Amino acid sequence: MATLSQWVAGSRPRTLPASLVPVVVGTGVAVGEGDPVWWRGVLAAVVALVLQIGVNYSNDYSDGIRGTDEDRVGPLRLVGSKAAPPRQVLAAALGCFLVAAVAGLVLAAVTTWWLLLVGALAILAAWFYTGGKTPYGYRALGEVSVFVFFGLVAVVGTTYVQIEELPWEAWAAAVPIGLLACGMLVANNLRDIPTDRESGKRTLAVVLGDRWTRILYAACTALPFMFALALAAPHPWALLALLAAPLSLPPTQKVLNGAAGPALIPVLGETGRLQIAYGVLLAVGLAL
Repeated sequence: MATLSQWVAGSRPRTLPASLVPVVVGTGVAVGEGDPVWWRGVLAAVVALVLQIGVNYSNDYSDGIRGTDEDRVGPLRLVGSKAAPPRQVLAAALGCFLVAAVAGLVLAAVTTWWLLLVGALAILAAWFYTGGKTPYGYRALGEVSVFVFFGLVAVVGTTYVQIEELPWEAWAAAVPIGLLACGMLVANNLRDIPTDRESGKRTLAVVLGDRWTRILYAACTALPFMFALALAAPHPWALLALLAAPLSLPPTQKVLNGAAGPALIPVLGETGRLQIAYGVLLAVGLAL
């Protein structure tokens, strides 16, 4: 039986900012545009966080039963390390998806039933990332999914459920947030290139190779600040996001200087802190 600390480690806490930051930014847009309904924002945060944990457990289960996690460098894998039996990890993933579905159902009931379709697509995307016979995460499409669901859907969806409008600011703010979420995945997959290539897992990092994956990571951490400058034309307070720029330097420097294997593990935490700082500052700027 896995211990509580192992279950927490298996949820991959360093990746969780990718789920909460979009909610914060979407709420910032909602505040700036109108009178948001706060409890809906809280419920959106529950959906995002629980869905992210479910994704992580689902990936742990699917990669574990395929044997692709047996020699993996990085955070604890519950199935791969045999800390927990596959059926327990699967149950944890499905339980998270169920909680997210119930919370999403409430939001759909008070806004629009179209959200049910969006929620269903999000859960399917979470499962088939590494689950099923032909997981798209094994076909270099993981970053596309992350950009769509942890950028566009999460930010715009959070704004919509609170003010029931789709302002252009939500779409514009979703792009840099999606890029930072992709940066987290790129760093993770850069670290795993050797083992993923050996196990036949064709992530985007495996397809691009080491050099271009490092360049892609640098782009994911630099471009958000270009978007902050663009947003500052109609919303000058968006320049607050530039205060997070120094946090992008340590992880980017590590990646561009050739850090590999365990040396890339701190990059995940540093990217997470960059996400949080940039997201909060951008949210405040858009709210003002």
